[in-house]
Amino acid sequence: MSHNISIVIVDDHPIVIQGLKMMLENEKFFSIVATFNDGAGIRNFIKTNEADIVLLDITLPDSNGIELCAEIKKISPKTSVIMLSNRSERSIIMQCIQNGASGYLLKNATIEELHGCIRGALSGNIVFCNEVKEIISKPCQRELSGIPRLTKREKEILKLLTEGKTSIAIAEELFLSPLTVDTHRKNIIHKFQVKNVAELISVAKQNNIV
Repeated sequence: MSHNISIVIVDDHPIVIQGLKMMLENEKFFSIVATFNDGAGIRNFIKTNEADIVLLDITLPDSNGIELCAEIKKISPKTSVIMLSNRSERSIIMQCIQNGASGYLLKNATIEELHGCIRGALSGNIVFCNEVKEIISKPCQRELSGIPRLTKREKEILKLLTEGKTSIAIAEELFLSPLTVDTHRKNIIHKFQVKNVAELISVAKQNNIV
Protein backbone atom coordinates (compact mmCIF):
# COMPACT_ATOMS: atom_id res chain seq x y z
CA MET A 1 0.00 0.00 0.00
CA SER A 2 1.71 3.18 -1.21
CA HIS A 3 -0.61 5.98 -0.12
CA ASN A 4 -2.20 7.13 3.10
CA ILE A 5 -5.64 5.75 3.89
CA SER A 6 -7.89 8.64 4.93
CA ILE A 7 -10.14 7.70 7.84
CA VAL A 8 -13.05 9.59 9.41
CA ILE A 9 -14.41 8.57 12.83
CA VAL A 10 -18.04 9.30 13.78
CA ASP A 11 -19.08 8.53 17.37
CA ASP A 12 -20.91 10.51 20.04
CA HIS A 13 -18.49 9.47 22.80
CA PRO A 14 -15.23 11.48 22.88
CA ILE A 15 -13.45 8.67 24.73
CA VAL A 16 -14.29 6.23 21.92
CA ILE A 17 -12.97 8.66 19.30
CA GLN A 18 -9.78 9.20 21.29
CA GLY A 19 -9.30 5.46 21.74
CA LEU A 20 -9.76 4.78 18.02
CA LYS A 21 -7.32 7.54 17.11
CA MET A 22 -4.70 5.99 19.38
CA MET A 23 -5.31 2.56 17.83
CA LEU A 24 -5.01 3.84 14.28
CA GLU A 25 -2.54 6.71 14.24
CA ASN A 26 0.45 4.49 14.93
CA GLU A 27 -0.33 2.31 11.94
CA LYS A 28 1.65 3.10 8.81
CA PHE A 29 -0.42 4.64 6.00
CA PHE A 30 -3.47 5.30 8.24
CA SER A 31 -4.42 8.98 8.49
CA ILE A 32 -7.27 10.31 10.64
CA VAL A 33 -8.54 13.27 8.63
CA ALA A 34 -11.60 14.19 10.71
CA THR A 35 -13.74 13.15 13.67
CA PHE A 36 -17.37 13.98 14.38
CA ASN A 37 -19.83 13.31 17.20
CA ASP A 38 -23.01 13.65 15.14
CA GLY A 39 -24.49 12.96 11.74
CA ALA A 40 -24.57 16.58 10.60
CA GLY A 41 -20.78 16.80 10.79
CA ILE A 42 -20.06 13.83 8.56
CA ARG A 43 -22.80 14.83 6.09
CA ASN A 44 -21.25 18.25 5.58
CA PHE A 45 -17.71 16.85 5.43
CA ILE A 46 -18.36 14.14 2.88
CA LYS A 47 -20.02 16.59 0.46
CA THR A 48 -16.76 18.47 -0.09
CA ASN A 49 -14.05 16.05 1.05
CA GLU A 50 -12.94 12.56 0.13
CA ALA A 51 -12.49 9.76 2.64
CA ASP A 52 -11.42 6.17 2.08
CA ILE A 53 -13.01 4.87 5.28
CA VAL A 54 -15.74 6.11 7.61
CA LEU A 55 -15.98 4.35 10.97
CA LEU A 56 -19.60 4.99 11.88
CA ASP A 57 -21.47 4.42 15.13
CA ILE A 58 -25.11 3.35 14.85
CA THR A 59 -26.48 5.56 17.64
CA LEU A 60 -25.86 9.29 17.20
CA PRO A 61 -27.66 12.20 18.89
CA ASP A 62 -29.16 13.49 15.63
CA SER A 63 -29.13 10.48 13.33
CA ASN A 64 -29.85 6.81 12.85
CA GLY A 65 -26.49 5.37 11.80
CA ILE A 66 -28.08 2.73 9.58
CA GLU A 67 -29.87 5.37 7.52
CA LEU A 68 -26.84 7.67 7.66
CA CYS A 69 -24.72 4.92 6.12
CA ALA A 70 -26.97 4.90 3.05
CA GLU A 71 -26.75 8.71 2.83
CA ILE A 72 -22.95 8.65 2.94
CA LYS A 73 -22.80 6.01 0.21
CA LYS A 74 -25.18 8.02 -1.96
CA ILE A 75 -23.03 11.16 -1.60
CA SER A 76 -19.68 9.36 -1.86
CA PRO A 77 -20.03 5.86 -3.40
CA LYS A 78 -16.29 5.20 -3.25
CA THR A 79 -16.14 5.67 0.52
CA SER A 80 -16.19 2.42 2.51
CA VAL A 81 -18.40 2.67 5.61
CA ILE A 82 -17.63 0.32 8.48
CA MET A 83 -20.18 0.26 11.27
CA LEU A 84 -18.74 0.24 14.78
CA SER A 85 -21.25 -0.49 17.51
CA ASN A 86 -22.16 -2.32 20.70
CA ARG A 87 -25.35 -3.61 19.04
CA SER A 88 -25.02 -7.29 18.23
CA GLU A 89 -28.48 -8.12 16.87
CA ARG A 90 -28.27 -10.05 13.62
CA SER A 91 -31.13 -8.07 12.06
CA ILE A 92 -29.31 -4.77 12.67
CA ILE A 93 -26.07 -6.10 11.22
CA MET A 94 -27.85 -7.23 8.06
CA GLN A 95 -29.71 -3.90 7.71
CA CYS A 96 -26.38 -2.08 7.77
CA ILE A 97 -24.98 -4.27 4.99
CA GLN A 98 -28.14 -3.79 2.93
CA ASN A 99 -27.70 -0.02 3.33
CA GLY A 100 -24.24 -0.18 1.80
CA ALA A 101 -21.94 -0.77 4.77
CA SER A 102 -18.67 -2.52 3.92
CA GLY A 103 -18.45 -4.11 7.33
CA TYR A 104 -19.58 -4.32 10.92
CA LEU A 105 -17.40 -4.41 14.03
CA LEU A 106 -18.35 -4.59 17.67
CA LYS A 107 -16.60 -2.11 19.94
CA ASN A 108 -14.84 -4.94 21.75
CA ALA A 109 -13.00 -5.93 18.56
CA THR A 110 -9.22 -6.19 18.75
CA ILE A 111 -6.76 -3.77 17.16
CA GLU A 112 -5.78 -6.50 14.72
CA GLU A 113 -9.41 -7.04 13.71
CA LEU A 114 -9.91 -3.29 13.20
CA HIS A 115 -6.78 -2.94 11.06
CA GLY A 116 -7.62 -6.07 9.05
CA CYS A 117 -11.19 -4.96 8.42
CA ILE A 118 -10.11 -1.54 7.19
CA ARG A 119 -7.72 -3.12 4.68
CA GLY A 120 -10.29 -5.73 3.69
CA ALA A 121 -12.95 -3.08 3.06
CA LEU A 122 -10.56 -1.12 0.85
CA SER A 123 -10.05 -4.29 -1.20
CA GLY A 124 -13.79 -4.44 -1.84
CA ASN A 125 -14.66 -7.10 0.74
CA ILE A 126 -17.48 -7.17 3.27
CA VAL A 127 -15.70 -7.38 6.60
CA PHE A 128 -16.64 -8.43 10.14
CA CYS A 129 -14.91 -8.96 13.45
CA ASN A 130 -14.83 -12.58 14.61
CA GLU A 131 -17.78 -12.23 16.99
CA VAL A 132 -19.99 -10.77 14.25
CA LYS A 133 -18.96 -13.60 11.91
CA GLU A 134 -20.31 -16.07 14.46
CA ILE A 135 -23.55 -14.12 14.86
CA ILE A 136 -24.35 -13.97 11.14
CA SER A 137 -23.30 -17.57 10.49
CA LYS A 138 -26.08 -18.88 12.73
CA PRO A 139 -29.57 -18.65 11.24
CA CYS A 140 -32.13 -17.16 13.59
CA GLN A 141 -35.17 -19.19 14.64
CA ARG A 142 -37.40 -17.22 12.29
CA GLU A 143 -35.30 -18.28 9.30
CA LEU A 144 -35.35 -21.90 10.37
CA SER A 145 -39.12 -21.95 10.72
CA GLY A 146 -39.77 -19.97 7.51
CA ILE A 147 -42.20 -17.12 6.92
CA PRO A 148 -45.20 -17.51 9.24
CA ARG A 149 -48.70 -17.88 7.86
CA LEU A 150 -51.00 -14.97 8.59
CA THR A 151 -54.77 -14.76 8.54
CA LYS A 152 -56.45 -12.29 6.18
CA ARG A 153 -57.10 -9.92 9.08
CA GLU A 154 -53.50 -10.17 10.30
CA LYS A 155 -52.25 -9.32 6.80
CA GLU A 156 -54.50 -6.26 6.73
CA ILE A 157 -53.23 -5.08 10.11
CA LEU A 158 -49.60 -5.77 9.19
CA LYS A 159 -49.98 -3.67 6.03
CA LEU A 160 -51.42 -0.76 8.01
CA LEU A 161 -48.66 -1.06 10.61
CA THR A 162 -46.04 -0.75 7.88
CA GLU A 163 -47.80 2.47 6.80
CA GLY A 164 -47.09 3.85 10.26
CA LYS A 165 -50.65 3.77 11.54
CA THR A 166 -51.44 3.42 15.24
CA SER A 167 -53.70 0.78 16.75
CA ILE A 168 -56.43 3.40 17.21
CA ALA A 169 -56.22 4.50 13.56
CA ILE A 170 -56.25 0.88 12.38
CA ALA A 171 -59.23 0.12 14.60
CA GLU A 172 -61.19 3.00 13.06
CA GLU A 173 -60.29 2.00 9.52
CA LEU A 174 -61.18 -1.69 9.98
CA PHE A 175 -64.16 -1.06 12.28
CA LEU A 176 -62.57 -2.98 15.14
CA SER A 177 -61.93 -2.16 18.77
CA PRO A 178 -58.40 -0.97 19.67
CA LEU A 179 -58.14 -3.94 22.02
CA THR A 180 -58.82 -6.35 19.14
CA VAL A 181 -56.17 -4.64 17.00
CA ASP A 182 -53.68 -4.85 19.88
CA THR A 183 -54.38 -8.56 20.24
CA HIS A 184 -53.79 -9.15 16.52
CA ARG A 185 -50.62 -7.05 16.66
CA LYS A 186 -49.24 -9.10 19.55
CA ASN A 187 -50.08 -12.33 17.72
CA ILE A 188 -48.28 -11.15 14.57
CA ILE A 189 -45.19 -10.14 16.59
CA HIS A 190 -45.23 -13.55 18.26
CA LYS A 191 -45.54 -15.37 14.91
CA PHE A 192 -42.55 -13.51 13.49
CA GLN A 193 -40.58 -13.99 16.72
CA VAL A 194 -39.55 -10.33 16.83
CA LYS A 195 -39.38 -7.95 19.78
CA ASN A 196 -41.43 -4.99 18.62
CA VAL A 197 -43.36 -3.37 15.77
CA ALA A 198 -40.25 -1.66 14.34
CA GLU A 199 -38.49 -5.01 13.95
CA LEU A 200 -41.68 -6.57 12.61
CA ILE A 201 -41.94 -3.94 9.88
CA SER A 202 -38.28 -4.38 8.97
CA VAL A 203 -38.64 -8.16 8.63
CA ALA A 204 -41.87 -7.85 6.66
CA LYS A 205 -40.26 -5.47 4.16
CA GLN A 206 -37.09 -7.58 3.85
CA ASN A 207 -39.23 -10.58 2.92
CA ASN A 208 -41.54 -8.62 0.59
CA ILE A 209 -44.58 -9.58 2.64
CA VAL A 210 -46.08 -6.09 2.33
